[in-house]
Amino acid sequence: MKVLAADSLFFGAVISLAAYEGGLLLKKRSKLAVLNPLLMATICVMAVLTLLNVEYAAYNESAKYISYLLTPATVCLAVPLHRQFHLLRQNVRAVAGGIAAGVLTSLFSVFLLSKLFGLTHEQYVTLLPKSITTAIGLGISEELGGITTITVAVIIITGILGNVTAELVCRIFHIEEPVARGLALGTASHAIGTAKAMELGEIEGAMSSLAIAVAGLVTVLGASAFAKLM
Repeated sequence: MKVLAADSLFFGAVISLAAYEGGLLLKKRSKLAVLNPLLMATICVMAVLTLLNVEYAAYNESAKYISYLLTPATVCLAVPLHRQFHLLRQNVRAVAGGIAAGVLTSLFSVFLLSKLFGLTHEQYVTLLPKSITTAIGLGISEELGGITTITVAVIIITGILGNVTAELVCRIFHIEEPVARGLALGTASHAIGTAKAMELGEIEGAMSSLAIAVAGLVTVLGASAFAKLM
């Protein structure tokens, strides 16, 4: 017997925001990187939908209003970049090279792993936009014939992994330059990684914001070319 818990117009939005706030509180109190607010919110929402036996379509219909804010929120990331624009001018070659290397590494790794595990073309193109923001990644996946729902999940997982492991990776490889750390996070882990970059510092946040936009545009071109390889 199904419980029509999603009959409220904003049911999905309310439980999503409440779950995220709970995740933030948990992360603040525990100070554990693995307890990422988005990861905790995702698990919490899944548990609620399962317990109340709510279909995803019903939840999505009442949570779609949050998605409308995705693009404006991404555009707002230009503010910290504007404040650090002088650094961009001073490091323009390094920035361009770093982002290009990050995008190519992402696309090539998906290609190699898809070959290794014998994925179909549909599965392969579904994974290609894994490292860019959802607003752009969904369009790429749909255009190339991928499975958009899986693309969203892969993008979120990629972002959470980048957010959780960022500081550890930087320590292991002795990456201390703020510009380099910001570019790495934005290129590899899009907006979720940028949230971590902003925690690390204003310069990291600004460079990560730049990387999101540029990496997204480069991936649009690169994914189309890589899609033909398999």
